[in-house]
Amino acid sequence: MPTSNLGKFIRGFERFRQDYFRGNTELFDKLRHGQDPDALVISCCDSRADPAIITNCAPGDLFVARDVANLVPPYEPDGGHHGVSASVEYAVLCLGVEHIVVLGHSQCGGIGALVDGGVHGAGGEFIGRWMSICQDEVRAVLEATEGEPDDTRRRACEQAAILVSLRNLMSFPWVRERVEAGRLCLHGWYFDIRRGELSVYAPEELAFRPLVSGEERLRAPRQASAAG
Repeated sequence: MPTSNLGKFIRGFERFRQDYFRGNTELFDKLRHGQDPDALVISCCDSRADPAIITNCAPGDLFVARDVANLVPPYEPDGGHHGVSASVEYAVLCLGVEHIVVLGHSQCGGIGALVDGGVHGAGGEFIGRWMSICQDEVRAVLEATEGEPDDTRRRACEQAAILVSLRNLMSFPWVRERVEAGRLCLHGWYFDIRRGELSVYAPEELAFRPLVSGEERLRAPRQASAAG
């Protein structure tokens, strides 16, 4: 039985308990009474794109739902098992979050499976059907970007999947109701793993733009160096 990685996780928990948990007793004392997160983040399962780490959030700040390719299916009250839909319902109706962020990322394996498979679907017993949520949009993007560099096309497909999820979120009646009443905001974010950059979808421009300007991105490291 493999144990090397498991041992690393156990040692990590020991450090967490010794340093973080005991160093934030006030926070955890508050959290034991309940949660009041600011936002629901729907992100990919990918181990390289952890929303809490990317946003430097503390426990209790985010309610997170993770799935392959950060996809949200359309509203389908058919009595089936809908994990993502249940998370959205709980976050909106029970926790009353004011923001929903769909967080996509570069080098997404789910999108890559569609792109490399010629948009005929990913393999596997469950993944192919799941990825069909955005298959039509990926096909359209690949057709529109034919002849462009592979990285550009894949990035466009990854960002298109974010827009599919945002559109599908609006098919949930209680999401649409709150958005139209100004009580809930939807956001599309894209994390570039190689560059460490975060972009946000700007509806008025129909494009993703850097969430932080170039000047602001450079400012933090200089301040850290000065502080050191």
